[in-house]
Amino acid sequence: MRDEKIPQATAKRLPLYYRHLNILHNQGKTRISSRELSESIKIDSATIRKDFSYFGELGRKGYGYDIAHLIQFFRKLLDQDEIASVALIGVGNLGTALLHYNFMKKGNTQIEIAFDTNDDKVGQEIGDVPVYHINDLEQELKRKGIKIAILTVPARVSQEVTEQLVDCGVEGVLNFTPSRLSVPNHVRVHHIDLSIELQTLVYFLKHS
Repeated sequence: MRDEKIPQATAKRLPLYYRHLNILHNQGKTRISSRELSESIKIDSATIRKDFSYFGELGRKGYGYDIAHLIQFFRKLLDQDEIASVALIGVGNLGTALLHYNFMKKGNTQIEIAFDTNDDKVGQEIGDVPVYHINDLEQELKRKGIKIAILTVPARVSQEVTEQLVDCGVEGVLNFTPSRLSVPNHVRVHHIDLSIELQTLVYFLKHS
């Protein structure tokens, strides 16, 4: 791979490429052009070629891309052989849905433990995931060595809980709250605001 930094937009597309290449492989396809891949995942073929170019020569002119080779390459790049254990904080409606879904069915990410303050949920298992009291956060996260957390708590406590997570050694937060969190430079936060995504979709439908 080249020494230049991979753009964030490219990095976000890598799991999408990996997923669709596996689908194509399971359908019996052995090779594919950037145009065919573009039609499959609805991403411009020039963008695909640009993304792939950051990693050297992944294909051959006139031949296209060997699907098995790409799968092997992206599998290693995305650390798909190593399970990433995740904690979920906040077992409300959204948190409960995520526990039942869990990500192990779709890739190499697994919610291993959850936390809440509701005594009716603490001590239970939801989607085979044990729920602990938030007071046990530090002890359990350090015991399991978990560095990634999903945040689905009420917005009013999101910053406070995030600070607790950082103190416990968490380095990555997937934030489902509407709050914009303040974290140290070594901690990465990805924001997923479902209401904004829906409003954006409605806007484009009306103005397309």
